[in-house]
Amino acid sequence: MTLRRFTQLWKAGLLAVSTLFATPALAEPSHGIAMYGDPALPADFTSLPQANQDAPKGGRIVQGEVGSYDSLNPFILKGTAPWQLQFLAFESLMGRNYDEPFTLYGLLAETVETDPERSWVEYTLNPAAKFSDGSPVTVADVMWSYETLGTIGHPRYHDTWAKVEKMEQTGERSVRFTFNVADRELALIMGMRPILQKAQWEGRDFTASGIDDIPIGSAPYTIADYQPGRFVTLQRDPNYWGADLPFRKGTMNLDEIRMEFFGDGSVMFEAFKSGILNTMRETNAAKWAEQYDFPAVQSGEVVKSEIPHQRPSGIQGLVMNTRLPQFSDWRVREAMIRAFNFEFTNQTMNGGVNPRITSYFSNSVLGMQPGPATGKVLDYLEPFTADLLPGALEGYDMPRGDGSARNRKNIVSAVDLMAEAGWTVKNGQMQDANGRPFSFEILLDQGSNETQQIVDLYLSALSRMSITPKITAIDGAQYKQRTNTFDFGMAFYVRGLSLSPGNEQKLYWGTEAADQEGSRNWMGAKNPAIDALINEMLNAADGEDFIAATRALDRVLTTGRYVIPIWHNPVSYLAHAKQLKYSDRLPVYGDWQGFLPDIWWWED
Repeated sequence: MTLRRFTQLWKAGLLAVSTLFATPALAEPSHGIAMYGDPALPADFTSLPQANQDAPKGGRIVQGEVGSYDSLNPFILKGTAPWQLQFLAFESLMGRNYDEPFTLYGLLAETVETDPERSWVEYTLNPAAKFSDGSPVTVADVMWSYETLGTIGHPRYHDTWAKVEKMEQTGERSVRFTFNVADRELALIMGMRPILQKAQWEGRDFTASGIDDIPIGSAPYTIADYQPGRFVTLQRDPNYWGADLPFRKGTMNLDEIRMEFFGDGSVMFEAFKSGILNTMRETNAAKWAEQYDFPAVQSGEVVKSEIPHQRPSGIQGLVMNTRLPQFSDWRVREAMIRAFNFEFTNQTMNGGVNPRITSYFSNSVLGMQPGPATGKVLDYLEPFTADLLPGALEGYDMPRGDGSARNRKNIVSAVDLMAEAGWTVKNGQMQDANGRPFSFEILLDQGSNETQQIVDLYLSALSRMSITPKITAIDGAQYKQRTNTFDFGMAFYVRGLSLSPGNEQKLYWGTEAADQEGSRNWMGAKNPAIDALINEMLNAADGEDFIAATRALDRVLTTGRYVIPIWHNPVSYLAHAKQLKYSDRLPVYGDWQGFLPDIWWWED
């Protein structure tokens, strides 16, 4: 990837983001819908720009996953399903183009219509749409899917369903959703729900489906073979109904997608080196530079690809559970952040290459700006002054260490903050006034070697504060169960964020989600400012207000000090068999959903 090409992509991303400032114009059936303005692709587009519409069909990709699975239904709370299954084997009414901040184009639906206020949205099904068993996709299937997921499906679907005042069939192939709240994003969110076959579940318990029940979808791939906890094989459906759709041209080219499961990341890497896997996504910059020189790379059989992106950094690191008294005080959480020796850890693990995550939306136009809040950002924050923590209004920066292993200055300031919060060192142990030790559990997925290394380095810093946490490493199924019920003190936390944050923010850190099992609000954030700013984002009249509201939200989240952030990488590292190809025209989101394996192909 040349610097010139990267610069071109960056400029393209800025142009895409600039559509946020356009005026919405959608009052009749259309081929697509954008959060702001019009879709970038015209009604007669022939393929997504990042897809090679002339790509050959054939070949296979074999990917590795650390962990296990015990369900093939990714749409319920019970069990653990392979994470990519919901994107490869099931379709929604509309499909997302990851070369735009947030735009959907017709998939199962051939058109979408909404009013200027977006108080309702109507989708008209493509008459050719079929499930993998050959039966047609009907309005009845759509309505059953939405109601089922919204009531007894995974909790992530419930909040949106609660905002639907009425769902009605308006024609032989049309369904309309009328909303009971002002939320402009709903017209898009409703188009992204998976559509399942109603007939498959008649007389059966949808919530109990596990390894023996494979939900029927309408996507290009179907499950061909599996062994619980070991592998899942998907085969391209030769009779897939939508092969000639513009949205699908040049995508889903591989005949077979196989997911192999491993209990340990090191074992998975060895499987890649030996040829069991033919693709590997690397997240460690030092390992990428130093350990990807094995014979297959040297001979050219394995290619190293670096994929730049322009999406926000998101948040990644150790999340603190504020439901526990140990982490209810922001000064304790700040002390934990100061104790984390980022510079030394980053140098040890990445050669110091990766930049630090400085806020939830850093690395993007949506991230909070340095210094005090000004302009519209300040206007959004001022009504919630009583709910804001230090730094939200005046500015906040992550603490910087001296690069040494001891990190003495930050440790001293962390101990001082603990004292302010009522914790002092007595008899070689951090205690409260009643002599109770400051203790907590760090919960880890046992297959993640990198996370374990990060925690080991962190433990060394905490020991200098006379703090000794309990470390518990458990398998993936137990890890999911315990994090679903918020049964931890700290845990490793990853939330990817897009250029178009919306309703998912409520599930990530909204007050209602804090006590909802299975939500992604692991930290237990309950702040009226967060809730209000999410609503401001959802109902922004234009792109300027949207960006200001997001920057304000970023300030509240960051100064909430919920997560000890580590690093992000503006470039993804992918090693793969030389036969696996992708287009030079990369999407704005880079290596994200819709990239690998969606727009790759096999070429001998």
